[in-house]
Amino acid sequence: MSSSYQPIGVFDSGYGGLTIFRELISELPEYDFIYLGDNARNPYGTRSFEVVYEYTLQAVVHLFESGCELVVLACNTASAKALRTIQQQYLPLHHPDKRVLGVIRPSVEMIPFLTRTGHVGILGTNGTVLSGSYPMEIAKLTAQNPIVVSQQACPLWVPIVENNQIDSPGTAFFVEENLRNLFQTDAEIDTVILGCTHYPLLERIIRRFLPEGVTLVNQGPIVANKLRDYLNRHPEMEQRCSKGGSRVYRTTESPANFDSLANIFLDAPVKSQQVRLG
Repeated sequence: MSSSYQPIGVFDSGYGGLTIFRELISELPEYDFIYLGDNARNPYGTRSFEVVYEYTLQAVVHLFESGCELVVLACNTASAKALRTIQQQYLPLHHPDKRVLGVIRPSVEMIPFLTRTGHVGILGTNGTVLSGSYPMEIAKLTAQNPIVVSQQACPLWVPIVENNQIDSPGTAFFVEENLRNLFQTDAEIDTVILGCTHYPLLERIIRRFLPEGVTLVNQGPIVANKLRDYLNRHPEMEQRCSKGGSRVYRTTESPANFDSLANIFLDAPVKSQQVRLG
């Protein structure tokens, strides 16, 4: 491997991170990227903190060994359950010059600029909701003006997307039910975060059932903008990331399966490589 090839790594437990990846390569087209999906072991949402940490760390190590100096966890569950431990315990001991970033904090940083009522809703997987990561991050950043956070787990939304059932009648039923439950919890919510990277593919249907005037937050553009800002603020890292405009896709599952579903997320043909983690 050429030492000059130092792509930005993007990791997700499966396919959802491709919605983030799509925005990253749009915002930063000059950079080299590797996308890694642990499709053979997803979903991560129902797994313990220990297992998610173990799997996520294996992926991060793989990307580091592939030349990445910077890795983005384009997965809410991995960001919620593994990021902090990797940043605080693993990196200082093993790779003090490398960086791993997540998707929760960039989204949370936008909240004070979006909400007018101070009431925010989170739509996420069971794992993300149970982790409490969004309420904790929002509380840390808005201590002076506390924000009321309500969460709603939407366990069927990921399988709906991955089975390409977005336009089926059942999808509208479950989306409407989950949103109704969220707003029954707090009718003052005026900002809703899509706290799972699969959910932007359901955005058209979600908007049908959102109350008028509610802002819907899609993480992809925010994360891409924040990464550009991060690279501008850290020129020592920016200079280490190679700029050949290449895109590499890796999966722990069958490449044929990955390529087929990846088309749904990227709306473009993909040719992936199979890798083994752990």
